[in-house]
Amino acid sequence: MQYDFDTVHERRGTDSSKWARFPADVIPMPVADMDFLSPEPVRRALRERVEQGFYGYGRANEEFLEVFTGRLRRRYGWDVSKDALMTLPGVIPGFNMGLRAVTKPGDSMVVQLPSYGPILNSWKHHGIVRHDAMLVRDPSGRYEIDWPSFEAAFDGTTRAFVLCNPHNPVGRVFSPEELRRMAEICLAHDAWIISDEIHCDLVLDGNRHTPVASLSPEIAARTITLMAPSKTFNLAGLKSAVAIIPDADLRAKFEAAKGGLVGAVNVLGSAAMTAAYRDCDGWLEALTGYLTENRDYLTGFVGERMPGVTVYPAEATYLAWLDCNALGLPGNDAFGWFLDHARVGLGEGSNFGPPGEGFVRLNFGCPRALLQEGLERMATALAAR
Repeated sequence: MQYDFDTVHERRGTDSSKWARFPADVIPMPVADMDFLSPEPVRRALRERVEQGFYGYGRANEEFLEVFTGRLRRRYGWDVSKDALMTLPGVIPGFNMGLRAVTKPGDSMVVQLPSYGPILNSWKHHGIVRHDAMLVRDPSGRYEIDWPSFEAAFDGTTRAFVLCNPHNPVGRVFSPEELRRMAEICLAHDAWIISDEIHCDLVLDGNRHTPVASLSPEIAARTITLMAPSKTFNLAGLKSAVAIIPDADLRAKFEAAKGGLVGAVNVLGSAAMTAAYRDCDGWLEALTGYLTENRDYLTGFVGERMPGVTVYPAEATYLAWLDCNALGLPGNDAFGWFLDHARVGLGEGSNFGPPGEGFVRLNFGCPRALLQEGLERMATALAAR
């Protein structure tokens, strides 16, 4: 089938937080929200569900459980019981519930910097302490795990490591060997793993995502894995996600951590999630091909037209992590400078922790024409300095 990722759709006036964030003359490229229509099978499933006319309390239905466990086997070779699945209204509630389940005030958690903001700041909600491990760039610009930093981040208080794989914002797909080594360090310190794998479908260049819990039964017993269709199929507003928790005791802790605050996925989100995972593999294959081309266009453009800016090609996600430190911008504020001088709204690097100073995050999950316009504005502004 042919899929259309080139049409530019008008999203202003559609209650889009991304497009309402900036003035009308700004091209917004900050948050992980693609500017493509969700796939037709999802839209059809929503139309059919709306036509039922009943929107009462829902539950995770048997079809979804079959579809999702089958997908885990097919894509990752991971055989998971349907009992291990718990539906949720989002990954952010999921890792906060996980922290609530496995930590108590005074404990510590480990994150890797730079880090997705809600992960970076999650410790504040639970009376715990954050210990930082660093990701560092090799000479090519690719981020690697700083193993001495990672091991030093664990101490006798550490009860949780919140992993982000594929990593946001640096775009790394961690290898099975890297994941196993991180997991073994966690197990040696009696720490639980809470794994945000929301970008797991968006792997580029033939990279393969490995769920950390799929590596061994021992790792699975200490891991809460979080996945969602929201980034992949542009369903973030439908608030649908899945926690995969093979260990029954850990699952009970997670359920208790809801504390009456978190309910089930809404019925429209459930219908969309089922259709996305059941019927949209062809669309997803076409999407990742288009995103790869966008990433390559962006990487080439930055290298040729934006001296002083560097970017390592993302291995996954549709997020480019641009290093603007060499530009010498006032206050090293690349976000503010490009907003003021190019009228392009980007993700502010400092929101990802101190290592993000002087960086911006750019969402290239958009029609090529929109990406080209945003990059042309940025290059023109730099040339006019």
